[in-house]
Amino acid sequence: MFLQYLLGLRLLGYQPLFIDCLTAEMALGADGRPSRPARDRGIEWLRRLMGEFGFEDSYILLLDDRRSVGIDRSEALQRVRDAALLLNVTGFLADEQMLAAASRRVFLDIDPGFPQMWRELGQADILAGHDDFVTFAQNIGAAGCRIPTCGLPWITTRPPVVLEHWPRAPGGSRFTSIGAWRGPYDPVEYHGDRYGLRAHEFRRFAELPPITGASFEVALDIAPADRNDIELLERNSWKLVEPRAVAGDPDSYRAYIQASAAEFMVAKNMYVKTHSGWFSDRSVCYLASGKPVLAQDTGLSGDLSSQEGLLTFTDLDEAARAVAELERDPVTHERAARAVAERHFDARTVLARLLEELEVR
Repeated sequence: MFLQYLLGLRLLGYQPLFIDCLTAEMALGADGRPSRPARDRGIEWLRRLMGEFGFEDSYILLLDDRRSVGIDRSEALQRVRDAALLLNVTGFLADEQMLAAASRRVFLDIDPGFPQMWRELGQADILAGHDDFVTFAQNIGAAGCRIPTCGLPWITTRPPVVLEHWPRAPGGSRFTSIGAWRGPYDPVEYHGDRYGLRAHEFRRFAELPPITGASFEVALDIAPADRNDIELLERNSWKLVEPRAVAGDPDSYRAYIQASAAEFMVAKNMYVKTHSGWFSDRSVCYLASGKPVLAQDTGLSGDLSSQEGLLTFTDLDEAARAVAELERDPVTHERAARAVAERHFDARTVLARLLEELEVR
């Protein structure tokens, strides 16, 4: 997802700088304990990746307050000072020096509902310190959307895809998806309702493979402790594969998506229950590849409501009917999927519109 922004902004003539921080997960070994070799592998992986896409002089990985990988911290700070804005994805960047150097800090909300409810509940305020607020929640502020605005003026945007890096790839025999069963966040209790995770939605559709007779595979980050859920999925003929093995870098991620027949996308309960209008950054890669997307409805409407190439569902019966429709006329839906990506998610258009909304010249 980060690469879509870096590559897309470069296509528009900008020179983006990627700033990341070493996370605890990057430094853990196979046993779950801190590991210097694991950290070094993660650093080398990022260095290789940035070089592959021509960003070897446009990234910095902050290891701590003094050490970094990539360009020098002093150079990075100057580039941040000179930049039109700093786009902070879900507040991941918390380095005080980098944030202070930015003349304009823009919060990009890719997990709508969580940061807003945390703030309203007094649990965490990752929105603080930002000047502008952008979200994937297309319906925020509208009637029927349960995400609190926190009294802030939100700009809505869609996940971009750089079409040149995602050519159409016909074929494939199985429905696939990539994602985390739970992810890094806990469910949120807000105004008497509980807003949950992908696990809480996915269980509702566990019986889809035997009902439809279609082949389903998911590259699922699921913990061994979720043994009951693993057994539920396997009992219903879901093939589970290790996501890091099949989609652990941009090349394998793209290859996995492009070998699929279509995507079966289940959203987090937070996105569904709030009627957010959220759409997946993974789904746009399927669409660009000419892979139809069968997406759980999060309040999608207008030009993203159900159509050829992009079918939506709210319950098991609707999902089964959509599977039958995609299998009935795959060629039409493959062509339409690419057209949906070109029309609504082209990085040039999405990012140009976002910069216009932010009044960046």
